[in-house]
Order: sequence, then structure tokens, then C-alpha cells
Amino acid sequence: SRIFHILFWEPTYYFGDPIKILYFWQGGMAFHGGLVGAIAVTYYYCRRKNVSFLKLADVISIPAVLALALGRIANFINAELYGPVSDIVWCVDFGDGECRHPYQLYAAAKRFFVAGVLVWIAHKKKWKDGFIFWVMVLLLGFGRFFLDFYREDSLYYFFSLGQWMSLAMVVIAGLILFKNYPKN
Repeated sequence: SRIFHILFWEPTYYFGDPIKILYFWQGGMAFHGGLVGAIAVTYYYCRRKNVSFLKLADVISIPAVLALALGRIANFINAELYGPVSDIVWCVDFGDGECRHPYQLYAAAKRFFVAGVLVWIAHKKKWKDGFIFWVMVLLLGFGRFFLDFYREDSLYYFFSLGQWMSLAMVVIAGLILFKNYPKN
């Protein structure tokens, strides 16, 4: 998560003063990097312990999404990752004197919704291993792409970096679902 943040979100800041790379208490984590890191470490663990990666990924998908939703609530409490200035009734002043979209709460609601969908899908029938996991990746990517229109980030060719990475999630998960789970 930290490596992605450094490399993709603020490389000039961190490489301009490399000691700041170690300043974890000042924030600087990236969801997409955390996802890639969690997948890589879990895959490595499964290979070493002779455990099915896809089966384990299905099992931990729902609790992981719930934990991510709680993380966005923590972002709201800490006044981090807020949205653009707005005059909507539910806008929030995060301490800068501006009323803003509470992006963090939108993201938390999205993740609680995704967890609900995954619970519903998981209890419908027995799926081929990995199906729940790839649906999670697809829904998180899809939701993040659209919600990031309510987040203040730099744009690259009309989308934020988070939106581009989320599109990659949607494409990868969509292709894997289409190829490996065509009946589902």
C-alpha cells in the first residue's frame, strides 16, 4: 500500500526527501497497492502452505470488504480523503472552512453494499472457487471508478489515477469472470 502511494501518487515528494518514505504517521497509503500487496502475500502464503488461493480468497473477501468500509469511516473521522466543495445539504466542513462532499462516507456505504451483495451471492449456491473474490474485485473497482468523481484528485486524461487503476480492476476481474466462470 505504501509503495504504491510513493510510486504512483506522490513520487516527486518522496524522492525529493526520501526520509519521508519512513514517516508512516503522516499518512500515505493506497487502496490499489494494498489490494495488490494482499493478493501477492496471500498467494505466496497459499503456495507455501499448499492451500487453495481461490478458496481462501473467497473466504476472506467479505470480512475484508467490511474492514475496508470501517477504514473509510476512520478516514471521515480523521478528515482525510474528503470530496470537492459543494452546497449539498449534507456537506461537511473538514476544518478548512469549506463545505465538502463526505466522500469517505460514500465509499464506506459502497463497501457495505458490496459486502451485502457478496453475502447474498455466497448464500445463493455453491460457486466455483474464486467467484466471490473476483466479483468483489469487479464491484470494488466499478464502485471506486464512479465514486472518485466525488473526490478531489488530479486528473490524467479526464480521470484520476484511482479511476484508471479501478478501470484496470474492472477489466481484469471482468475478463477472468467471463473466461473462468461463464455459467455464473
